[in-house]
Amino acid sequence: MTDSSRETPDDGRIRAERTTAQLDGEFVVFVIGMRLNRLWKVHKWLPVAAAMPRMLRELDADPESGLLHHESLFGWRLLVSVQYWDSFEELRAYARDLDREHVPAWASYNESSAGTGDVGIFHETYVVEGDDYESLYNDMPRFGLGAAGRLRRADDEVETAGKRLGVADDDLLVGDDGRVGERY
Repeated sequence: MTDSSRETPDDGRIRAERTTAQLDGEFVVFVIGMRLNRLWKVHKWLPVAAAMPRMLRELDADPESGLLHHESLFGWRLLVSVQYWDSFEELRAYARDLDREHVPAWASYNESSAGTGDVGIFHETYVVEGDDYESLYNDMPRFGLGAAGRLRRADDEVETAGKRLGVADDDLLVGDDGRVGERY
């Protein structure tokens, strides 16, 4: 897993408490990745796999890019980058900038691999407005939204997912003893 954050460097410390993320205003969650469909076609998927670290290094070196944080996740046949951006406009500006790493990587994939079935690529873009999100981290270092923004204790008015989203909640909670039960 790779970690990048603009606001607070991640010290890797595990926070032995329940925390939740806070971000101000609109932000974007961008999930981009690739799937190795034909493992033996290394010459097709290796250039695609090598392009993402170059792009992330370029973005990390530019604090004005709009990238708040990213996590890289790896699975069987799958490489995924979850990215948190200030705005869709900044994400789009990077994606279309002819002087940056993305456009050449995009063109290279389209010329050599698109339509062959050897390596698949995907992305999903979520524009999040206001408080239309919630998160919980328990015994975790800074991660995901919690690394893109600020962390606060998940107690009182933000104790449950329902409370964090501003919807009615039940009284099923985890007590101080770690047991799940109803609050009386």
